[in-house]
Amino acid sequence: MNNSNSIAAAPSRDSLQRRTARLFGQWGVFLRGFIEHPKMVGSIIPSSRFTIDKMLAPVDWPNCQLFVEYGPGVGTFCLPVLDRLPADGAMIAIDTNPLYVDFLNQHIHDPRFTAVLGSAEHVERIVRDHGHERADYIVSGLPFSTLPEGVGPAIMAATHRILRPGGAFMAYQFTAAVRDLMAREFDDIESDYEFWNVLPCKLFWGWKDGAES
Repeated sequence: MNNSNSIAAAPSRDSLQRRTARLFGQWGVFLRGFIEHPKMVGSIIPSSRFTIDKMLAPVDWPNCQLFVEYGPGVGTFCLPVLDRLPADGAMIAIDTNPLYVDFLNQHIHDPRFTAVLGSAEHVERIVRDHGHERADYIVSGLPFSTLPEGVGPAIMAATHRILRPGGAFMAYQFTAAVRDLMAREFDDIESDYEFWNVLPCKLFWGWKDGAES
């Protein structure tokens, strides 16, 4: 058997991902990511525009220099954020699935945007590795109720530390489990509900105290 031929015949991961994107588009990539890592994807269906608009409504966009997203998937929130972000702002999207990270970096052509393969637990290092001291806002659709033990609290603690005073952590979820995690770090938590989503979801905003600790 000719090993070189067999290696050449085997499609690389990158080419397989490109073919997946071409054949099935955004929905196909999203579905594949859900099938491969169901506990790390909050929903089998991307969030509705109603959820996106309501979640992002409290952001002070003119003063937003760095916006971070945990678990961006195929970018349902990314383009709406970039549409609102100032010209000198930046967005970092962090995901543990290389399929999503590759898809985003190949399909979002905006110099303000970077998709990073990594865990939200390491948001402080990721933010600083990209030349920033603080994040202004962080949005997350991670399913906190199904994350491995200890991961949720670690993410929340790191999130609070990296946010600037007056900034906010924003989460859209199908359960209220994340509120208890947020309450460990944030004193000021607001909530709402969006019916026009599949499934209807709960929205939370945790505001960091405006004074430096």
